[in-house]
Parts: sequence; C-alpha cells; structure tokens
Amino acid sequence: MPTQMEKAELFRALHQRPGAFIIPNPWDAGTAKLLAAIGFEALATTSLGLANTLGSATVSRDAIIENCRMIAGATDLPVNADLENCGADDPKTAAETIGLAAEAGAVGGSIEDSSGDPRRPIYDFALAVERVHAAVEAARSLPIPFMLTARAENLLHGRNDLDDTIRRLQAFEAAGADVLYAPGVRDLATIRTVVSALNKPFNLVMGFADPTLTVDQLSAAGVKRISAGGAMSRFSLAAFLKSARELKDRGSFTYISEMAPIKDLRDAFVRSK
Repeated sequence: MPTQMEKAELFRALHQRPGAFIIPNPWDAGTAKLLAAIGFEALATTSLGLANTLGSATVSRDAIIENCRMIAGATDLPVNADLENCGADDPKTAAETIGLAAEAGAVGGSIEDSSGDPRRPIYDFALAVERVHAAVEAARSLPIPFMLTARAENLLHGRNDLDDTIRRLQAFEAAGADVLYAPGVRDLATIRTVVSALNKPFNLVMGFADPTLTVDQLSAAGVKRISAGGAMSRFSLAAFLKSARELKDRGSFTYISEMAPIKDLRDAFVRSK
C-alpha cells in the first residue's frame, strides 16, 4: 500500500503531466472501490453526495472529515477533499480544516468563497483572499505536498459576474493556491476565457457544465482536472427513484434487468482489499 507521501506525489504529478485527467467523486467506500476497480487514478469526495447519503441538505465539518477518512482508506488512490468553506468564516479556524483533511488521509483539499449564509452567500473579496492565504499556509506546514484548491463560487449563487470570478481566481492564485476552480462555468468559450487568465491548473466540474463537452475538447481548452461533483450521486439517485416509482406506480420489476451484477461488485470490493 502506498504511503500518504507517495499518494501526494502521485497526485501532484497528475497535475503536471500533459493533458487533462478525470477525478470522479465517490460518496462512500463502496463507490470509491468501484471507481478504483474501473481504473481511475485519483478520487475526490463530494459534500453534495455525502449530504444525499445522509438525507440532509447540509453537512457538518466533522461529517465531511469522517467521509474523507472513509474514502481515503478504501483504496490506494490519492484523494482530494471537498471541504466546502472549511466550516468557518474566520480564516484561521477555516485553515485548521486543511490539517484535519490531511490527518484523515487526503492529499489535497479545497476552500471556497461561499459562506453558506443565503443572505450573503459570497465572502467579501478581501476576506475571501485572506481565507485562501491562511489555507495555503496550513497546507505548506504539512509534512506532505498537500494540493490546495481555491474555489470561486459566484456563478452558483446568482452572481453572474465573470470578471469578478476571474479576479478572485487570480487573487487566490497569487495567494498560493495550487489549483483554481469556478463551478458554474458552462460553455467552451467561457472555459477558455477563464483558463487563459490563470497560470495554475484549473478544475472543471461537469455537473454544471455543458454535458456534450469531451475530455479532448476540455484538454485542448487548457483544463487540467475534470471532476463530476455530486452529479454521479444524483444520477444514481435518479435510477433509485425510477425503480421505486416502477414498484409503486406500476407494480412491476423490469428495473431488475439493469442491476449491476453481484460478481462485478464483489470482484471490485475484493480487489481493493
């Protein structure tokens, strides 16, 4: 089994090689093991997927860290943690979450400028930058090369100001973030505009982007990392609801023909031990 340092070095190397790579988002140990068995090179947690699993609209920092620990321990792959706003407004307190994620086994993690307060959903610019700077300092203090991702959340909260989004990403980059992320960037032209304004790797989440885009197109546009966010969790729940509605409304069981074979599941779970 690789050490955490080896995982961290592998994760950094994925960001340095040519072209884009896909980092899918499991929400528990089982989905992590299935993704590893398929052959992905790294994984990322999803707070939305976790919330769906818990049947909750929100998740606590403690729940996020424990989910990270579960997923990081499920496979030999490097894991990036979706840490939302790191559980606090205060930069110093938020930055402590980076250390918690590393202690849980992650080799990368994110901090975002979304506050969680619907009245003021996005932190003021200066505070947002200060929070990223504190998170970077926390990441640099760790014994592994932890990759810090900084997220500008404007586009998910009705602030359709691309100039301000780019300004924030550039400031986060200057503060030392290793990867930049602007969920809600949708079309290829806008993606190119954002990526061309940055020097560090850019993560695109496909859960909010044009689903017809391909890895080759995104790689050519300069995207380095492609994630799914909570989209795979939502897709699985769509299948669950479809089967439940068939049971309730039609009293039939045709969904059984589309079940994942037990052998495939058991093979993946045994392989990952």
